[in-house]
Amino acid sequence: MTNDVKESFTSDAPASPPAPAALAAKVRTLAPSMTRSMQRVAEAVAGDPAGCAALTVTGLAELTGTSEATVVRTARLLGYPGYRDLRLALAGLAAQQQSGRAPAVTADIAVDDPIADVVAKLAHDEQQTLADTAAGLDTIQLGAAVAALATARRVDIYGVGASGLVAQDLAQKLLRIGLIAHAHSDPHLAVTNAVQLRSGDVALAITHSGSTGDVIEPLRVAFDHGATTVAITGRPDGPVTQYADHVLTTSTARESELRPAAMSSRTSQLLVIDCLFTCVTQRTYETAAPALAASYEALAHRHSPRTR
Repeated sequence: MTNDVKESFTSDAPASPPAPAALAAKVRTLAPSMTRSMQRVAEAVAGDPAGCAALTVTGLAELTGTSEATVVRTARLLGYPGYRDLRLALAGLAAQQQSGRAPAVTADIAVDDPIADVVAKLAHDEQQTLADTAAGLDTIQLGAAVAALATARRVDIYGVGASGLVAQDLAQKLLRIGLIAHAHSDPHLAVTNAVQLRSGDVALAITHSGSTGDVIEPLRVAFDHGATTVAITGRPDGPVTQYADHVLTTSTARESELRPAAMSSRTSQLLVIDCLFTCVTQRTYETAAPALAASYEALAHRHSPRTR
């Protein structure tokens, strides 16, 4: 492979490759979106890090029956600037496995870490997740989604699992400023409600993988019925985006064995929905402010000490 070809695969790679211990979880998360040849490379490096670390890019391509270009593309998709960086990570992972050190609970946290270290490391990871999401968020797409929500007759929000919790949070926020919003985690109810949507309504899907069928189906139905559709996803090339007028991308880089997408994605999803809510509130301030004040007043007695 020439230097020019190598550069074409590494010029826009992320500055901070994932830690070696995160490799297996990264492969599991991204494998469904890979081509079959890339899957063979990813499965090989995750299954035998020591053996693959000893191979050149040509050797790994021959082992997996692929090409050097495929090996480099796979390395980049996994978060490494190039094959050399992936190879170093594999060597580090192999050394960790052979050393008998405490197994990792996350990429940076071992099972015997003290609580103070766990808190500090998770806080740092959360901060990085938020920074990555903010840096990658397309403000033009965000603005278009805000404009649609601010004038919507009705908003339906779809999400299951951890994403379903985020969907409920957004629906509750929008209700507090006077918008008609409903969160759906039941796929049957989501579809039966989606068929009622029309132009002027908004349907919003939240799926980290971008391939959750229970979320994609109601979004497709809403799209077909003329509603404005929005997807919040960690995979901007995922199937959900086929039916999304606007796509808001979340960070996908912070995953590990026991801190999977369900945790790491939620942090970035919450940032995106807070951005949506705040910007919609700005745009609808004349009606949003009184509605928000009324909701605070209605609940005020529940936050006051009871008198005997």
